[in-house]
Amino acid sequence: MGKAKKGGKRITKRQLSEMLVNFFSANPERVYTFKEIFRALHLDTHPAKMLAVDTMEEMAWDDFLVRTSINSYQLNTKGQVQEGVFRRKSNGKNSFVPSDGEQPIFVSERNSMGALDGDKVRVSVMARRQNHIKEAKVIEILERKKDTFVGKLVVGKDIAFLKTNDNLARDILIPKKRLKKGQTDDKAVVKIVSWPDEEHTNMIGEVVDILGKCGDNDVEMNTILAQYGLPYRYPKAVEDAADKITGEITKQDEAEREDFRNTWTCTIDPKDAKDFDDALSIKRLANGLWEVGVHIADVSHYVHEGDIIDREAERRATSIYLVDRTIPMLPERLCNFVCSLRPDEDKLCYSVVFNLDEDAMVRDYRIVHTIIRSNRRYAYEDAQKILEDNGVVDGTGEPAPKPKDGKYRGENAEQIVTLDRLAKRLRAARFKNGAVKFDSEELRFDIDEKGKPIRCYFKRSKDANKLIEEFMLLANRTVAESVGKTAKGRKAKTLPYRVHDNPDPQKMETLREFIAKFGYRVKTDGTKKAMAKSINRLMEECEGHPEQNLIQKVALRAMMKAKYTTKNIGHFGLAFEYYTHFTSPIRRYPDTMVHRLLTRYAEGGRSANAKHYEELCEHCSDMELVAQNAERDSIKYKMVEFMGDHLGEQFDAHISGITAYGIYAEIDENHCEGMIPMRDLDDDYYEFDERNFCLVGRRRHHKYQLGDAVRIQVAKTNLEKKQLDFTLVGNDKPVVKMRHRR
Repeated sequence: MGKAKKGGKRITKRQLSEMLVNFFSANPERVYTFKEIFRALHLDTHPAKMLAVDTMEEMAWDDFLVRTSINSYQLNTKGQVQEGVFRRKSNGKNSFVPSDGEQPIFVSERNSMGALDGDKVRVSVMARRQNHIKEAKVIEILERKKDTFVGKLVVGKDIAFLKTNDNLARDILIPKKRLKKGQTDDKAVVKIVSWPDEEHTNMIGEVVDILGKCGDNDVEMNTILAQYGLPYRYPKAVEDAADKITGEITKQDEAEREDFRNTWTCTIDPKDAKDFDDALSIKRLANGLWEVGVHIADVSHYVHEGDIIDREAERRATSIYLVDRTIPMLPERLCNFVCSLRPDEDKLCYSVVFNLDEDAMVRDYRIVHTIIRSNRRYAYEDAQKILEDNGVVDGTGEPAPKPKDGKYRGENAEQIVTLDRLAKRLRAARFKNGAVKFDSEELRFDIDEKGKPIRCYFKRSKDANKLIEEFMLLANRTVAESVGKTAKGRKAKTLPYRVHDNPDPQKMETLREFIAKFGYRVKTDGTKKAMAKSINRLMEECEGHPEQNLIQKVALRAMMKAKYTTKNIGHFGLAFEYYTHFTSPIRRYPDTMVHRLLTRYAEGGRSANAKHYEELCEHCSDMELVAQNAERDSIKYKMVEFMGDHLGEQFDAHISGITAYGIYAEIDENHCEGMIPMRDLDDDYYEFDERNFCLVGRRRHHKYQLGDAVRIQVAKTNLEKKQLDFTLVGNDKPVVKMRHRR
C-alpha cells in the first residue's frame, strides 16, 4: 500500500482518491473505521487524515462508498435497482426505505408511480445531479400494503368518491353502481378494484360496507377499527360454533384435574370487567407455608388448534380496548360466560400453585390442570378499600400492620391482606434484582349513554392492582423457567417468550443529556442491573417535581418495545431471564399457545416446530401494535370530542413535545394534549433543536423547550382528523423550572 508522502511531497487528493478506491475495492464486504483506514494507508499526519475524511465524504456523496456510522465506511456494492418499502409524506417528501435497513432515498411525486405508504416497491436509483440529493424512481409495485380504505363518501350526480385520512395522492373514485346505496357523509369501507396505471391516475373502488353517518359514536369507533383492518363485528359462523359449547364439566374432567373448589378463591378485576381470566386462591398449610394458586381460565380445553374459533382468535391475536368498548378475541359466549371465572360457578383452569414462606420465597410449585369455584368477585376498588381499612397506605409498599385484636376488618380481609403482604415482598425482591420501576398512568373518560365524554382524568395503579400484577408476573416467569431453564447441554423445547431487549444506547444518551438540564444523572452503560437501578433512582428523585412526567416520557422512549419470540433474550424491564405470557388466554393468543405447549410437554410430547411458532409470535407482536394504535386513536378522538365543549377557554399547560412543525402542550388539569402550530409562533423565526428538545428564535433567542410551563387557549377541534389546536396566551417566554443538585 502506498505511503502518505511521495518523494518528500505531500500526498495529493487525486493520489489519495486512487489509494482509497483500490483499498475499498480489494475488501468490498468489510466495514472500516477511520483508524483502520489511516493505519492501512499510512496516513500519519493530521492534514493527510483530514484530506482522507473529506475525500471519503465526497465518495459517499457520489455513492461509491456507504457511510455505516459517524466514523466508518464501506464499499457500496448495491446495484441501481433495489427493493424496499415506499413511505408517502403529505408534504411531498416521499422516500424509499431499502429492505437492508440502509438510509432512505428521496422519491419525488412524479417518480412515485402512485405508490401508497407501506407498499413494497422496486426502484431504480437515479444518477445524482450536481448539488442534489440522491433520488430514486419507483419502477414496480411488488406488493400493496392494503387494498381496503375507510372514509367519508361524497356522492355526486355522475360519480362518487371516498375522502380518507390516509395519505393518498388522490381520492378514490367509486362508480354509482358500486356504491351499495351509500350517501354523502356516510362512513364507508371501500375495496380497490382497479389501481392507477399509465392511462388512469385514480384508484377505482367499490363499497363493501356502510358503517353509518359521520358523528355517530358507534360509527366513529367502528371507523377506527376498520382503518386498521381490525374486525368490528364477529363472524356468525364463529359465534354459532361458540354457542354450541356448553361448558359442562364431566366426570372425566374431575378425574383428571386437581380440585380447588373447597379452597378460598377470588377474582380481582376492573369494576366493568366481564371476562375474568385469572383468580387467586390462598390457604395456610400445615408446615406454616402459604399455598397460593394462580388459576387461569383453561381456554385451550374449549378452543382446539385449527378449529373455526381458533382460526379467528389467531387472526385477531388480541382483544382490543377502545375507550368505550372491548372488541374481544374470543366470541362473547366463551370470554364472558364459559371461560370467565365467574363467582359461584365451577370452572376449568390451568394453574400454577406456589408454596410460599413469609418472605414470599417460592419453596415449591406445580403447574396443573384444576377445577375451581370462585367465592367472591372483587373490583379493584373493593379490594383497595379492604387494604386501606386495615391500615395500608397506598404507594408506600408497606403491608397492613397486625391488628391489636388479631382480626382484620372486613369480609375475607385476612386473605386479601395476606395476598397483599406476599405480593409486596415479591415486588420488593423484583426491584432489588434490577426491575425498572415505572408507575403507569392511564387516561380515562367517563362517558354518557350516547358515548359522549363528560369527564377526563388519569388513573394510577394502586396496591390492589399491584397485588394481582405480582402474582401474574410470578406465574408467567415460573412457566417460562419450567420449559426454558434446562440442564447444561440440553436444548430447551420451543416456547413463545415475552422478551424485552436492553435500552437503546443512543436514546439513553439523549435521556442523559435531557435530564442534565434539570440537574439529574443516569447511567447509560454497564450491567443490566446497574442501568435499571440508575433509572429507578432517577424516577425516585424526580417524583413529585413538575418535570416528572416529561422525564418518564423520555425514559420510556429509550426503552425497547417488548415482543413475542421463540428466541429468549430475557426481559430487561422486569429483570427476568425467562418470561412468557400465560395468564390471559381469553384476551391474548400467545397465552393460549403457551397453554397448549405446556399440556403437550407435560404429556411427554416432542418440541414443537420453532419456525411455525416464530411466525405466530411475529403475527401476535404485529397485531398487538396495531391494536395499541387503534386504542390510542380512540383516546385521541374522545379527547378532541371532550375539548370541543371548551373552545375559547384558557388552561395552564406544559410543553410535552417539540417538533419542526410546532409545539405539543398538555393541559395540567386533564392531561389533554394539543398542538400549537409553528405558524402561530409569529414573534420570531424559530429553528428546531432536536438534540435539546427545543425551538430557538433566530433573532430574539426566545426559547421553547420540553417541560416549560405555558398558558394556552383551546383554538380549534377537528374530530375527523382527531386534531386539537391550541394558541399561546401572550408571547412571553415560558417559565423554565430547573432543579439543581449538588
